[in-house]
Amino acid sequence: MKLSIRHDTTYSYADEVCTSIQFLRLTPQNSERQRILEWHLELPRLVRSQFDPYGNILHVLTMDEPHGALVLTAYGQVDIDSDRELERDSQSPLPFLRTSKLTIADDALNAFAVQHCGIRRDRTALIDLMHGLADHMVYNPGATTVDTTAAEAFAGGGGVCQDHTHAFLACARSLGIPARYVSGYLCTEDENHLASHAWAEAWLDDGWYSFDVTNRLARPERHLKLAVGLDYLDACPVRGMRRGGGAESMLARVQVTSLFQVQHQ
Repeated sequence: MKLSIRHDTTYSYADEVCTSIQFLRLTPQNSERQRILEWHLELPRLVRSQFDPYGNILHVLTMDEPHGALVLTAYGQVDIDSDRELERDSQSPLPFLRTSKLTIADDALNAFAVQHCGIRRDRTALIDLMHGLADHMVYNPGATTVDTTAAEAFAGGGGVCQDHTHAFLACARSLGIPARYVSGYLCTEDENHLASHAWAEAWLDDGWYSFDVTNRLARPERHLKLAVGLDYLDACPVRGMRRGGGAESMLARVQVTSLFQVQHQ
């Protein structure tokens, strides 16, 4: 499946920002299941790419001069192998057994993981866990924030893709299964779900398998991966800091289209 993606992020400030720094993980990489046909990043100035500790392509945009707005644009085309379920990796999965502040499993999450997986540590068990979390945590935009932990979202019984993913990671790691957060894009006809998306990957046997709790999908046939990490903070597409500026407003627009659909309309 060929996908066309455009992601525009605009920050506007009540007053001029003195300085700002943005950490951008907006550039996907080639892998066994995705081939980058073309990709462009439009920023206020030229920025060199580098790799972060998790192997993601990272651009660090520093603005030293006063500015009242900031516009970031990423766009391109990617070919997705819809039939590939497993993605191999030469790097050890063991670092993704570590927990983080956002993915700590409390007693409730530990019990939930055991309830749905028992002694099983296979893909079927994690698919059962995925469906269990989707049943327990209703998709509810606005119920949580970027700082909400897995335990808090689970206790509240709702959240968005970030919360679903954090809860899955907490459960999987509590079972001794390496699991990581994935940020990226999803091609969907459901207008209630944003095209900018998050899901989980778990290491089973000899590779990474995907688990999209929000959409109950265990095959990433419409997913484009941007970055991975222990949690949202490691893998989010845009994360920054600033000095000055007063009140801030952020507008993000993401369009993900199947090129096959466009050609046959």
